[in-house]
Amino acid sequence: RMGSATSLSSAVINTRLQELVRLFKERTEKVKEKLIDSDVTSDDESPVASPPAAAPVAAPGGELEEDKPSGDDHYCEMLCCTFKHRPWLGHLKSYQFPSSIDPLTNLMYVLWLFFVVVAWNWNCWLIPVRWAFPYQTPANLHYWLLVDYLCDLIYLLDILIFQTRLQFVQGGDIITDKKAMKENYLRSQRFKMDVLCLLPLDFFYFKVGVNPLLRFPRCLKYMAFFEFNNRLEAILTKAYIYRVIRTTAYLLYSLHVNSCLYYWASAYEGLGSTTWVYDGEGNSYIRCYYWAVKTLITIGGLPDPKTLFEIIFQLLNYFTGVFAFSVMIGQMRDVVGAATAGQTYYRSCMDSTIKYMNFYKIPRTVQNRVKTWYEYTWHSQGMLDESELLVQLPDKMRLDIAIDVNYNIVSKVALFQGCDRQMIFDMLKRLRSVVYLPNDYVCKKGEIGREMYIIQAGQVQVLGGPDGKSVLVTLKAGSVFGEISLLAAGGGNRRTANVVAHGFANLFILEKKDLNEILVHYPESQKLLRKKAKKMLKSNSKPKDEKGGDALIIPPKADTPKLFKAALAASGRMGGKGPLGWLRWRLKELKAMQE
Repeated sequence: RMGSATSLSSAVINTRLQELVRLFKERTEKVKEKLIDSDVTSDDESPVASPPAAAPVAAPGGELEEDKPSGDDHYCEMLCCTFKHRPWLGHLKSYQFPSSIDPLTNLMYVLWLFFVVVAWNWNCWLIPVRWAFPYQTPANLHYWLLVDYLCDLIYLLDILIFQTRLQFVQGGDIITDKKAMKENYLRSQRFKMDVLCLLPLDFFYFKVGVNPLLRFPRCLKYMAFFEFNNRLEAILTKAYIYRVIRTTAYLLYSLHVNSCLYYWASAYEGLGSTTWVYDGEGNSYIRCYYWAVKTLITIGGLPDPKTLFEIIFQLLNYFTGVFAFSVMIGQMRDVVGAATAGQTYYRSCMDSTIKYMNFYKIPRTVQNRVKTWYEYTWHSQGMLDESELLVQLPDKMRLDIAIDVNYNIVSKVALFQGCDRQMIFDMLKRLRSVVYLPNDYVCKKGEIGREMYIIQAGQVQVLGGPDGKSVLVTLKAGSVFGEISLLAAGGGNRRTANVVAHGFANLFILEKKDLNEILVHYPESQKLLRKKAKKMLKSNSKPKDEKGGDALIIPPKADTPKLFKAALAASGRMGGKGPLGWLRWRLKELKAMQE
C-alpha cells in the first residue's frame, strides 16, 4: 500500500511538473514575440510613477536653495527690489551671423528682403513726388537726404553681406562654400543691376543742386522686389490675398506717376493759365491724383485741352490709361480666378451631378443626401478628392505626408504590430479617404469584408441585439475595425455586425487587394499577419467566460472529488496514520507550493 501511494504521488507530481514546463514554454514564446516587435508594449507594463519632487534644501546661511537665483537667471537691483531681466545684450553679442543662407527656407532672409523692398518703394514713390511737386525745400532737405542715404546703406548691406552668402544649386549639389557663393553672385545679372542702382550720381548735387532725378537709378533694384514676392507667397497660407493687394498697388502707383506728370505739365504751362491745367488751389497732390484717376479710368467730364502740348499730353494719357487699366483688370481676374479655382471646380461637379439626377428622376431624398455629401466634403477637406492633390507630388513626399497623417493610428492596430516598418509605409500610401453621412451604413452584417476602416474624425456605432438596432459600442476617432477581414479566408471574412455612422464620419479605407499586392514583397510580414489573424479569429470564437488576460503560469487545479475528500477527512480523524494520512500531508505541501 505504501509503495502504491508513493507511486501515485510521484505520478501526480510529475504531471504537475510537466504542466509547469509547458506553461513556462508558452509564456517564454509570448515574451519572445513581444521583444521582437519594438512597437508592442507588454501587457503587464504599468506607467512609471514620476519621482517625488525634492524638498528644498536649506543653504548654510539659512536661505532655501529653491529661492536662490539660478545660474542661468539674470537680475538687476533697483531701489529695494530685485527684478529679473533677459540677457538680450549677451545674446546679441554672442550671435554669429550664418556663413551661408538658404534663400528658399530662411525666414531671416525674407525679413531682410522686406527692408530692402521698403527702401526700394521709398525711391520709387517719392522720387517722382519730389521732382514734380514743391515738397522738397531747403528747410526740410536734410530730412530727405537722411532717409535717402539710409536706403542706400540698406542697398549696400544687401550687396556685401546677404547676396554673397546665398546658397545655390550646381549640378544637383547645394553649394555652401564662401568663395563659390561670392563668385556666383559676382557673375550673376543681379550683381550688375545692384551696382548700377548704386551709381554715385549724388556728386552732381554740388554742380546742379539736389535734383531727385539723379537718384532714379535706385529704382533699378526691382529684382529684390520680385524675389520678395516669391518668397512671401511661399510662406503665406492665403497668398491670393497678397496678390490682390499687390495688383491694387500697381494700379495706385500708375495713378501716382500720372498725377506727378500732370502737375509737371501744369507747371510747365503755368498754373491756372488755362482751364485744362491745375489751378493751384487746394491740396496739389490730391487734386492732381483725382484728375489722374478720371483720365486713366476714362471716366470723362474733363476740360478740353487748349494748346498743342495739352492735346498731345491728354492723348498719351488716354492711350496709356486704356492699356494700363485693361492689364490691371486682366491680372486681377487671373488672381481671383486662381484663388477660387477649387470653389469653381466644386460647383461645376455639383451642378453636373444635380443635372444627372434630375435627368434620371432620382428621388428627392437621395438628391438631398448627395448634395449634403458634396457640401460637407468640400467644407471639411477643401477638396472633393485628396488623391488628386497628392498625385502630383513625388512618391517620397507622398509617403512623408501619409506618415504624418496616418502612421500614429495605423501603428496601433494590433494586426500590424510586429510587421516590417517599410510594409506599413507602403500601406499608408494606399489608404483612401471616404466621408459617410449620418446613419449611413459603413458595413452590414453578413456581407463579405474586403476593407479595413480607420476612423479619422467622427464616430460610428456597432449595432446588434435581436432586432439588430441596439448600440453595442461607439467607436471614436483613432479606432480601427474590420482588420480581420483583410486576411480571413474560407468564409471567416463575413461581417458580424452592422456599423452605422453616428453623425458625419471621415474614414480611411484599406482594401484587401491593395494589402495583398503589398504582402507579395514582404513574405515574413505575411506569415506573421496570417498567424495573428488565426489567433484573432480563434479568440473571437471562444465563449465570453474563456476570454481574458494572459494565461496563468500555474492555473488553478480541479476540485478534489467528494469521495476522496471524505476518505481524507476520515484519515484525519483516525490520527493521520496510513497511506491516506501520508497522502493528505503530501497534498497540503503541494497546495502550499502552489500558493
